[in-house]
Amino acid sequence: MPEKTAKTAAKATGSKTNAPKVAAKAPAKTPVKAAPPKAAVVAPKAPAKPAAAAAPRVEEPKKVVTQRQGFKANEFVVYPAHGVGQILAIEEQEIAGAKLELFVINFMKDKMTLRVPTAKVANVGMRKLSEPALVKKALETLKGRARVKRTMWSRRAQEYEAKINSGDIVAIAEVVRDLYRSESQPEQSYSERQLYEAALDRLSREIAVVQHSTETEAVKEIESQLAKSPRRGAKTEATEADGEADEADVEADGDDAAVADEAA
Repeated sequence: MPEKTAKTAAKATGSKTNAPKVAAKAPAKTPVKAAPPKAAVVAPKAPAKPAAAAAPRVEEPKKVVTQRQGFKANEFVVYPAHGVGQILAIEEQEIAGAKLELFVINFMKDKMTLRVPTAKVANVGMRKLSEPALVKKALETLKGRARVKRTMWSRRAQEYEAKINSGDIVAIAEVVRDLYRSESQPEQSYSERQLYEAALDRLSREIAVVQHSTETEAVKEIESQLAKSPRRGAKTEATEADGEADEADVEADGDDAAVADEAA
């Protein structure tokens, strides 16, 4: 019995001596793992992001302009060179270091979007839609007698184009009236037909928007007014024949003058 107790006591003392070695190794590893200085270096980088987000450039798109030069967003307007369009927005752009305010105008039928500087509205002739009274005057114009000048077609074509691109609804109605041909009249030339359709398209678009109707209904109304015109007979054909004869005379005179100049 005394020998067993001595062995157990020796084992106990041996385990006690080994215990501190393990305990001594554990604290030696802990200081290596805990290295706080690196976390202290990364931490200051976090506040740098809010500073970039607070830049004034982010706030610029928030500025929304709804009205300029008497025109509002979503309003229908008449742009002389293209007819009736709708203002989608009024935006600000920076071009060559200068800030410009622009009307963004959409021409749905032509599938085109145009940007017009707000300061150039008067120069390009952009205007609001015609009043109902002015539309009525244009429709009354269609019932009048056609006024065809006895000049060369090229000169008349230039005058018709100028009226169409003027943006004046009454002037456009005059082009429709003068170039309209009924079924009993001879067919138009290709250039005449093109000008007539361009004028009819401009006129019908504006009438449709003003009267809150479709373009098809506006075209029917225009044609019904044209049918009430007093001409559409032999007199018109005779007038046009006289005009063509005058054109031939003018061209012949021009040729004779050119020959005379060459002979001189």
